[in-house]
Amino acid sequence: MADAAPPSKSRDLDKLLLRPGNLVGPNFEPGVQLRDDLQEYAKVLVVGAGGLGCELLKDLALSGFKNLDVIDMDRIEVTNLNRQFLFRLEDVGKPKAEVAAKRVMERVNGVNIVPHFCRIEDKDIEFYSDFNIIALGLDSIEARSYINTVACSFLEYDSDDNPREETIKPMVDGGTEGFKGHARVIVPGVTPCFECTIWLFPPQVKFPLCTLAETPRNAAHCIEYAHLIKWDEVHSGKAFDPDNPDHMKWVYDEAVKRAELFGIPGVTYSLTQGVVKNIIPAIASTNAIISAACTLETLKIATGFSKTLSNYLTYNGVEGLHTKVTEFVKEKDCLVCGPGVLIEVDTTVTLQKFIDMIEEHPKLLISRASITYRGKNLYMQAPPVLEEMTRSNLRLLLYELMEKIPKDILHATGTIKKENKNSSGLRKIRVVFKGIDGVTDMDMAGGA
Repeated sequence: MADAAPPSKSRDLDKLLLRPGNLVGPNFEPGVQLRDDLQEYAKVLVVGAGGLGCELLKDLALSGFKNLDVIDMDRIEVTNLNRQFLFRLEDVGKPKAEVAAKRVMERVNGVNIVPHFCRIEDKDIEFYSDFNIIALGLDSIEARSYINTVACSFLEYDSDDNPREETIKPMVDGGTEGFKGHARVIVPGVTPCFECTIWLFPPQVKFPLCTLAETPRNAAHCIEYAHLIKWDEVHSGKAFDPDNPDHMKWVYDEAVKRAELFGIPGVTYSLTQGVVKNIIPAIASTNAIISAACTLETLKIATGFSKTLSNYLTYNGVEGLHTKVTEFVKEKDCLVCGPGVLIEVDTTVTLQKFIDMIEEHPKLLISRASITYRGKNLYMQAPPVLEEMTRSNLRLLLYELMEKIPKDILHATGTIKKENKNSSGLRKIRVVFKGIDGVTDMDMAGGA
């Protein structure tokens, strides 16, 4: 029998949380206490404060979540205003995360939103450990992959290779492309992680360099000429930063000159951003629909009032409305959400030798590796001050740095090379020391 509840402003939420049902999760206990715990203790991180991120912040705040954080590295641009409804003309140039948090808190009483105006890589692993659920509103495969590896880095397995429930960091991922979108639930160790289903994302469109250089036929060709060819000619050795407004403006100006030379219309600054960053025009209604699905799944995870999505929803509004749920299967040997790559080492191996070993490992594909153990930095490649502080550990024995524990998990962060493309990433490594009492043959199963 549900607890008797006093009148609440969250009338619709109460219908979900204060009453029993037939499709609830196994641990669902309806009542006022559940609603109060949701509002007081549940912490959700929203990654991205763009079109989908704005909708997520608003929906989560209206769904009973009172403790939210939002992280985004971008500033507001005029082109955002047609769909990112939390922003106004006077906000142009301001950080998206800060303005979005301020606007939602002005409209929804009692909610506290902490903004973070920075890159997701700027936060250490411990920052992400504070949250119960991570909701993604991103437009980048690389950013999704990074957050996925961070969330999976908290995952631990027992001796039977079953995930420990207390170490699971659930994620809800949403994405939109024009009139199409998806919402998915990622429960590391239980459902497929982002890396398990990376093949779902189609390859990016690439133009032949000969076409760009000699016979451009449309505005996109002119933009890519300025981006891929002209930039290197003029700025030899200087990397192009798509998030630098000055760099983007330079590419736009050069693309306009190129287009005028060949009589090609249609080069605009917003198109330049879209081509360079591979951005597909966003539709406000699609963002709203996908955000609603993501928020509902976040609420399910937090309270158990209903079973969660299994596990990938697609939406297509191009012609009418089509929606479908597909259940994908987790990859057993996934390098990100699996138990980790097993490496057997001697107790005489130094940290420097261990780093050399993993950088040469055929499965890990990692370079410039930094090593952490149980939240402690054993060696950090950057920033320089941390590198200097941890450099002395390189000559110490790994066995002693790991407190003489026969087998345990290390995390290596660095540059991951995949399909001739470099990105920041994390690898989980199961270290087993040879010849130590208590390490059995079973511990060595499933080796590297």
